[in-house]
Amino acid sequence: MKTGKTQWDRLLLGARAMTLAGDSGYGLIEDAAIGIAGHQIVFAGRRADLPFAPDAMAERVELLSGALVAPGFIDAHTHLVFAGQRADEFEMRLNGASYADIAQAGGGILSSVRATRAANEDELFAQSLPRARALLRDGVTTLEIKSGYGLDLDSERRQLRVARRIGKVLGIDVRCTYLALHALPPEFTERRADFVDVVCSDWLPRLHGEGLVDAVDAFCEGIAFTPTETRQLFDAAQALGLPVKLHADQLSDLDGAAIAAEYGGLSADHLEYTNATAVARMAAAGTVAVLLPAAFYCLRETKLPPIDAFRRHGVAMAVASDLNPGTSPILSLRLAMNQACTLFRLTPEEAIRGATVHAAKALGLAGRKGRIAAGHDADLAVWNVGSPAELCYWIGGPGPIALFAAGARLY
Repeated sequence: MKTGKTQWDRLLLGARAMTLAGDSGYGLIEDAAIGIAGHQIVFAGRRADLPFAPDAMAERVELLSGALVAPGFIDAHTHLVFAGQRADEFEMRLNGASYADIAQAGGGILSSVRATRAANEDELFAQSLPRARALLRDGVTTLEIKSGYGLDLDSERRQLRVARRIGKVLGIDVRCTYLALHALPPEFTERRADFVDVVCSDWLPRLHGEGLVDAVDAFCEGIAFTPTETRQLFDAAQALGLPVKLHADQLSDLDGAAIAAEYGGLSADHLEYTNATAVARMAAAGTVAVLLPAAFYCLRETKLPPIDAFRRHGVAMAVASDLNPGTSPILSLRLAMNQACTLFRLTPEEAIRGATVHAAKALGLAGRKGRIAAGHDADLAVWNVGSPAELCYWIGGPGPIALFAAGARLY
């Protein structure tokens, strides 16, 4: 410790810092200095503006030789904790089978439910951890992980416990979302109202009381749950002080985005069929639009989300992977960002902000993650690229050359 001078744990020098300061632009700082103390960024600016010589400022000084330093990516919508896989269904679809054909053959969501219920916690963890590691290799330092493949209390609990465990093992922030209404379990086929009631009155309070729930989600769709059932769940979540999110308007317009906004939801996700009135309500509520282009791609959809309407109304647009075994078996958030640009016509800046600033807001982490700024978590990815747009331009390719989460170097 050098007396009389500020002492940081780490100082990154000689980088091009993509701070994402302000509401537009990349916020690039040439020959930047980024100071880290504990889990937070304490300085982000030009090297020339450091108050003392670098070796007097920090225990460890690292020279980055012009590499691009970006905020760690945030994947704000994943279902990565599940057992088994559904490659056989992929093949069946390509051989002409319909969704109904696959379901009648025992496939679909209930196929993943059977496999997930049969796996113990260690087996579920062992199958899920490599998927999370793949996202880390792509520059992700914060994840949302949903349950929803258990559909009974013990299996949903097991999914959420594995999600928490993944965060601890990898040293990253994992936000756990209880996808309480995803599909109707087979044992409740003739007792739909009973299932919704037990989820709202028993399972949700118990899982929340065990510290396993950061947010509550539902699949509001003609093949899933109705607006009335969704509101029943959201009323129960609000009574517990839990924020809500919603799979909304993916296959039809049931006014799901407007329901999410009505409850002050963190986000409405998918949104291919969202109407203009719902977009305005999202803007008024500050609800983030989470775009999921990989699911759009995998399902070969043609109805685009109302991107121009989101822009006109100032609705923040996040980009996420929707990693799941059935409709989005993707292991790269960067690929989803490329798809958002190519399929949805986002600009690279919009896609990058969608995986950082706006993704943070979609998880209730605005002001803490998603930018390089003093007071934010020191979640940083170091890239050997010439411009920020390359993070969306390349389809595949090497990941970051270094990754930090909460100030700790992951690799």
